[in-house]
Amino acid sequence: MRKQEEPPREEGPLRADAARNRERVLAVARELLASGDASLQMNQIARAAGVGVGTVYRHFPTRQDLLEALVNEHLQALLDQAREAEESEDARLGLRRFLRAVLDLQLADVGLAEVLNAQRDAHTQTSRLKAELFAANDRLLKRAHRAGLVRAEIGADDIQRLMCGIEHAVRIGEDRRALAERYLTILLDGLRPASR
Repeated sequence: MRKQEEPPREEGPLRADAARNRERVLAVARELLASGDASLQMNQIARAAGVGVGTVYRHFPTRQDLLEALVNEHLQALLDQAREAEESEDARLGLRRFLRAVLDLQLADVGLAEVLNAQRDAHTQTSRLKAELFAANDRLLKRAHRAGLVRAEIGADDIQRLMCGIEHAVRIGEDRRALAERYLTILLDGLRPASR
């Protein structure tokens, strides 16, 4: 007779020491991402956080689990920005603010693009946030098309690739704030339909 499989255990709240360890691991991983290191080597993180590597794996079984835990806060911030842009009376200003938020978060979080482009997510929360963000992005783009801010043949993939290019150009420049403003202006001007 086959043994019945046990249902998955439901995770309860973490003990205080486990919660502290988890936060230390996340803090170290955040610092690594902020310095441009997206490798997230579990051994390195464990040493820097002062915990065993088993502790890191208990909280984050895979690198993707850890990356999503770090990035989901930024995904939520982007979703909030997209919703604000949708509600803006001025479609151009709303689009500009949203693209600026995208650029700022791409510059601050080198793992963001990886999570956005991942084929599979480790957590349903990540999948939900991404789906809502992509839907809001599509609505923003359709609004921009209707307002004559963006040529009809330009799609979300085009803008995503252009934003990656701007991120790279700003990242290697001297004055990031000035370059971000300059390149976003050039992008928005270039997206408009040609005047006849």
